[in-house]
Amino acid sequence: MDPGADRPLCVLLLPRELERFILRDQAEDLLQATGVVALDPPKVPYGALGRLPPLLGARIAAAQARRLVRALRRTGARHPLHGGTPRVVVLFHPLQYPLARAIAALSSQVSGSECEVWYGRWDRYEHAYDASPRLRERLTALHEQAAERSALTFVASEELARLERAEGREATLVPLAADSFPAPELDPERPAVVAVSLGHLGWRTDWPLLRAVAERMPELVLLLVGAWHDDEAKGDEDYAACRAAPNLVWLGPRSDQEAARLILTADVGIVPFKVEPFNDAGLPYRILKYARLGRRTVSPDLAGVRTWAHAVTIAQDAEGFVAALRAHAGARTRPDLELRAWALQQTAFAQDRPLWDRLRMLGVNTDGR
Repeated sequence: MDPGADRPLCVLLLPRELERFILRDQAEDLLQATGVVALDPPKVPYGALGRLPPLLGARIAAAQARRLVRALRRTGARHPLHGGTPRVVVLFHPLQYPLARAIAALSSQVSGSECEVWYGRWDRYEHAYDASPRLRERLTALHEQAAERSALTFVASEELARLERAEGREATLVPLAADSFPAPELDPERPAVVAVSLGHLGWRTDWPLLRAVAERMPELVLLLVGAWHDDEAKGDEDYAACRAAPNLVWLGPRSDQEAARLILTADVGIVPFKVEPFNDAGLPYRILKYARLGRRTVSPDLAGVRTWAHAVTIAQDAEGFVAALRAHAGARTRPDLELRAWALQQTAFAQDRPLWDRLRMLGVNTDGR
């Protein structure tokens, strides 16, 4: 065995894969050190071990520990971060305690130096909603064992620390970190603009326009409410860029009740249609829907939208679109109540008046209306 095989290691027992681990940021910080390694969950899940009789679970954990310690002590090109013996084993859930205990015992025996067990606690696992009464009882017992054995218990909240102190144990406060969570720039001179697009996302959509707007407006949040159709934009680089843009939020189809609430969170609505004959003459329904919530619409220069010109801001190109959107920043806190009142008057009965008039002229009985 290479002498380096006895270098001390800190082993993080991940309760799930690193990408899905709630403490991922702190784990990744620790993993910057060459003496810290992380182990994914074993083939026999921790939850399955916790449901086994304690003696059987301990035997399986001991077998797992032998394999893991042997692998960690291996050296060579295939194991550049290994070549050591655990000096610290960190568990993050009571169900991991049997394995942590087995690794610590074996490592102490192999190296001749005590291997510490550390216990990270960010929740009261023994009160988990999805645990049966029997499993809760097992979790409580394992928690007590882990906390008593732990050389360093670190907790996410002051309350968890207080609970440990109440049991006569010490706990170190290590609150959560969120390094990997995005924090877009906040510019008081250029506040965020929240826009919403309601409806079909496919052939009719001007993807080059949306891409250009998204790239020019880092402060934009565009809520895309409606089904998107990959088959209608296959091979379109602008569409692909829009799908990947972090400031375009693809929400998929939503009920009318949900869509109305999403519009309430926005400053302005948009009509992102191409300027072409199919789109030019129509009257996009969404303009009225936005207006019912006091939101104006920004649209390319389509002839049909001018029917409701007082509710629409026309933008000739991407730069005009950006300027129009920025002009509406913050409007979500001051909806246009006059626009809303107008929109609420555009009832089916009011819009159908020419039809009713003609029916009456022809002698059709309209008493039911």
